[in-house]
Amino acid sequence: MRTVITGGAGFIGSNLCDYLLENGHEVVCIDNLLTGSPDNIAHIRDKRFTFVDYDVTNYLYIEGNVDLVLHFASPASPIDYLRWPIQTLKVGAMGTHKALGLARNKGARFLLASTSEVYGDPQIHPQPETYWGNVNPIGLRGVYDEAKRYAEALTMAYHRNHGVDTKIVRIFNTFGPRMRKDDGRAVPTFINQALHGEPITIFGDGSQTRSFGYITDLVRGLLLLAMSDENEPVNIGNPQEMTVKEMADSIIEITGSRSEVVYRDLPEDDPKVRQPDITKAKRVLGWEPEVDVREALRKTVEWFRVSAS
Repeated sequence: MRTVITGGAGFIGSNLCDYLLENGHEVVCIDNLLTGSPDNIAHIRDKRFTFVDYDVTNYLYIEGNVDLVLHFASPASPIDYLRWPIQTLKVGAMGTHKALGLARNKGARFLLASTSEVYGDPQIHPQPETYWGNVNPIGLRGVYDEAKRYAEALTMAYHRNHGVDTKIVRIFNTFGPRMRKDDGRAVPTFINQALHGEPITIFGDGSQTRSFGYITDLVRGLLLLAMSDENEPVNIGNPQEMTVKEMADSIIEITGSRSEVVYRDLPEDDPKVRQPDITKAKRVLGWEPEVDVREALRKTVEWFRVSAS
């Protein structure tokens, strides 16, 4: 198969490039490097891999056949989408439109990388795909949340009106190698602080929960979904819920750090809980996470140690 990945030089996108190449795909990676990095794909020496430095909010054309379009282009961490709010909205709207247009033109399957953030600060727990969410459209986080909600609506419109074979994955918190240490998300921030003996910074009292999954589990689920007959959203994430404080304590233990935990004010509209209902993923894809969280943390900590040396 020939697969196009927008945002392919990002954390998830680059790991997905590796996985697809290992599974026999030819890969066209498109990224304007706003938040992605050429370092994430510098190791790839495969004649089946092509990198294109391009902003997918512009007209998108790829010569030759395309079998699958995976749309991952978007800032994804709070630091990034608060720094680039307009770009986040544009890639969610215009970028999704252009990527869907490419899939329609090529007769390709299309997968949208959506997010658990479409559920906002949820009033239903855990969150099934049938839940419509509790999102503040004009809050600071709304630029990301609403961009993804609009992208989902546009994707379903292309499926219903143009017959494009579309897929929507709602990705829950995922970590692993190639995360930027300064991207603002909990795991890379805590690991970087712990390795440098700095205070571990928790926003709020640390009782808010997240469900942390490992990157290899995610990319496996993504390809299963892309190849499936399912057209409506599917949650992919680890249902093992833990508090942010528990994650911080685990990282301190695994790194052997003497870092202390300090607390800061909780950001506006930060979700109190987050846990995927993966009943649908189990039923439709036969998918569930395989990597234990602590083992995943050990792997990630080791990658951070090596990359810092």
